[in-house]
Amino acid sequence: MPESFDIVVMGSGLGGLVCATIFAKEGFNVLVLEKNNQYGGNLQTFVRDRCIFDTGVHYIGGLETGQNLYQYFHYLGIADRLRLKRMDVNGFDLVTFDNDSNEYPYAQGGENFVAQLSQYFPEEHEGIKRFHGKMKEICQSFPLYRLNAEDTYQWNEDILGLKVSDVINSCTSNPKLRAVLAGTNLLYAGMEDKTPFYVHALSINSYIESAWRCINGGGQIAKLLIREIRKHGGKVLKYKEVVKFQVEDGLLRAISTLDGSTYHATSFISNIDPKKTLDLIGNYPIRKSYVNHIRQAENTMSSFSLYIVFEPQRMPYLNKNYYHFKDEASVWGNIDYRTADWPAGYMVSMNAKSDNDQWADGMTVFTYMRYDEVKAWENSRNTVADTEYRGEGYERFKQEKTEIMLQELEKKFPGLREHIHATYVSTPLTYRDYIGSETGGMYGFVKDANHPLKNYLPPRTKIKNLLLTGQSVNMHGILGVTISAVLTCAELLGKEYLMGKINKANQIESLTTNDPLWQRLT
Repeated sequence: MPESFDIVVMGSGLGGLVCATIFAKEGFNVLVLEKNNQYGGNLQTFVRDRCIFDTGVHYIGGLETGQNLYQYFHYLGIADRLRLKRMDVNGFDLVTFDNDSNEYPYAQGGENFVAQLSQYFPEEHEGIKRFHGKMKEICQSFPLYRLNAEDTYQWNEDILGLKVSDVINSCTSNPKLRAVLAGTNLLYAGMEDKTPFYVHALSINSYIESAWRCINGGGQIAKLLIREIRKHGGKVLKYKEVVKFQVEDGLLRAISTLDGSTYHATSFISNIDPKKTLDLIGNYPIRKSYVNHIRQAENTMSSFSLYIVFEPQRMPYLNKNYYHFKDEASVWGNIDYRTADWPAGYMVSMNAKSDNDQWADGMTVFTYMRYDEVKAWENSRNTVADTEYRGEGYERFKQEKTEIMLQELEKKFPGLREHIHATYVSTPLTYRDYIGSETGGMYGFVKDANHPLKNYLPPRTKIKNLLLTGQSVNMHGILGVTISAVLTCAELLGKEYLMGKINKANQIESLTTNDPLWQRLT
C-alpha cells in the first residue's frame, strides 16, 4: 500500500534538508527523497586518496555566535556541533593578478576589512569605507537577514535594480581597487551588466562578519540535518529518483519514483531544479505565463573544478582563499572567456582537516566553464558511483584542461607540480548529473538588475500544495538557501510564527544559568 506523509521533500540539497528539519521539529510526518547515493546536493563531499574534497562548500560566513547563520543553524540544532576552522582574520580572501606581487586582502570585521584594504589604497580609505557601508545598508534592508519577521520586505526597484558594478564605480575611480572590490564575484557568477548589488552584498558581507572552513568538509552539515530529521521522526531515503507527479484538481496527490514506489502527502516541496519540476508536472494545464517564466529563466554559469591531492607534508596549508586573475579586465570578463584565453581567472581553496593544520593534503581550484564545451558528451551519464568515464574523447578533454590549469597555477604557486600526488576533475556534466541543474549552473538562475523580477520565483507554485525551495528560489549560498528554505516553510507555518520559534531558540541560549527565566525553563 502506498505510504502517506504530511510533507514529502524531493531532493536533499541544503534547501530541502532545512525545510524537512523545520517541519520535523514542528511535529509533521516528513519524508525526504534523494535520487543519488549521497545526500546533500552542493553539500556533498567525496574522497580521493584519503583526501576529502568539497563539491560546493569551500567556506562559510556568519557563524560567529549570535550572527545570522549561527542563529538559523542553532534553531535547526546543528550550530554547536559543526567542526569549524576560522580562516585568516586579516585576509581570508586574497585577490591577486598576474604581474602584480600584491595580495589584496578581504579581512574579517567591518573596520578591519576597511583598514587592511586601505593599506594598499591609502588614498581610497573613504571609498572603501563607503563601499562596505553600502553593503551593510543593503543587507539590513532584507528582514530575514536580520531574523526580523515584523518588517515586511518591499520589492524596492532602487535596491533590486542597483548593479554591483555601478556601486563599485561610484565608490572609487581607481581601476585596481574596482577590480579588487569585484574580485570575489566567482562566488555568485557575477556579470558586470546584470548582477544586482544585493547579490554581492548578501554573499560577501556574511564572510566579512566571520569566515570559516568546515573541517573535513561541508558534508557534515547534511549529516547533522539528517540526524535532526530522524531524531524528530522523519525519514530520509536515497536512490529515490522522482519520475512522475499525479496531479488532480489542482493538487499534487502523489509522486512516483524510478523504483516503482508511490508516496502520498498533504504537501510537497521540490528541491529539484524548477525546470525539471515543470517536466514532472507534465501536461497538467498551468498558466502559460508561469511556465514560460521558468522555462526562459537564464541559468548561471557552470564550473570546471580541479581537485589536487598533495604528497604528504610537502605543501604548506594556506588558511585563506585566492581569487586570481590575469588582469583587471578579467575580473568581469572571466565569465565571457574566449576558449583560447581560458582560464582568465580562478579561485583556489584548501581543505581543512584539523584546527592546527601545518600541511595541506588537498587543494580545490575552480573556474568558469560553459556547458557548450562539454555538450558533445551530454548524452552520457555516470553509471558507476565513483567514476565519471564518458569515453576517450572526454578523458582527453579533461587532461588538456587540467594541463592548462596547472600551467596557470604554476605562475602563482611556483613549484606546485612537484608536490602533486594526483589530480581529479569535474566539469559542467558532473554538476548537471550530481546536482541536478539543467546545464550544471552553479548558482541557480541569473539575477538581473535590469529586470529584477524576471527570474524571481516565489515558493508557491500554481499547484496549490506544491512548493519550491533551493538556490533558484530567492537567494543562493549557504545563508541565502537557508533563508529561502525558511520562507518556503513560512508559506505553511506563517512567517511570524516560524521566526518567533527561531528567535526564541536563540534567546533561550543567550540566558545564563543565574537568570530567573532560565531557572524556570530548566
